[in-house]
Amino acid sequence: MTSESPVRAAPRVGRMTVTRRAVEQIKAMIADGTLHPGQRLPTERELAAKMGLSRSSMREAIRVLTTLGVLEARHGAGVYVTELHPRRLLEPFSVLAEVGRGTTLLEMLHVRRIVEPAAAALAAVRASDTHLSTLAALLDAEDHACGLAATEAGTAFHRTLAELAGNATLAALIDGLASPALGARIHRDPAADEEEWAAQLRGDHHIIYRALQNRDPEAAQAATTLHLLRLEERFRDRIAV
Repeated sequence: MTSESPVRAAPRVGRMTVTRRAVEQIKAMIADGTLHPGQRLPTERELAAKMGLSRSSMREAIRVLTTLGVLEARHGAGVYVTELHPRRLLEPFSVLAEVGRGTTLLEMLHVRRIVEPAAAALAAVRASDTHLSTLAALLDAEDHACGLAATEAGTAFHRTLAELAGNATLAALIDGLASPALGARIHRDPAADEEEWAAQLRGDHHIIYRALQNRDPEAAQAATTLHLLRLEERFRDRIAV
């Protein structure tokens, strides 16, 4: 009975290897320009024959790449390469904010502290007056909101700040790190003085905004770092309880 177990496991490992190879070959075709954004893929049968793989392995590879946002199935029209926008490709990353726990969420905040201050520094240099007016409107909304609405306004502030950096990949990464789900999990603490906490966050946002207004990248970076450290400390205290 025991000796049969490896025999049953081996084909499963083999299928996974073949599927992974199919995934890599399709990605390589996109990377080298054989397939380009918006292009329809050859049929499963054609791809399988070209790569010397089974149709079932090819079907699984297409399913994997569809889940990752690289491909999309259009009903009745076939499978297409997506436009490969960073926001779509990095979207699965935000799932961590929804299902992660404890140390994993704290690590997400660490990563956010690495990348978001850099985005703020870029925004201080690149943002136009019109962009800053949009950010000011979000601050005003946050100042006059409460509860969940205030949290959502604060999240919108961070997302817009990242977009003002002018780097779509950086903005998409921060979008996942600063998701509403993670924000709600950090801020929700029945034992804390929520009004005082919300006021601290609003104050931080105003300091960041003033640095942007002054076109001071170093001040914007420092203010954003201190703000995110505040979030980390609050969450660290919660998971230590």
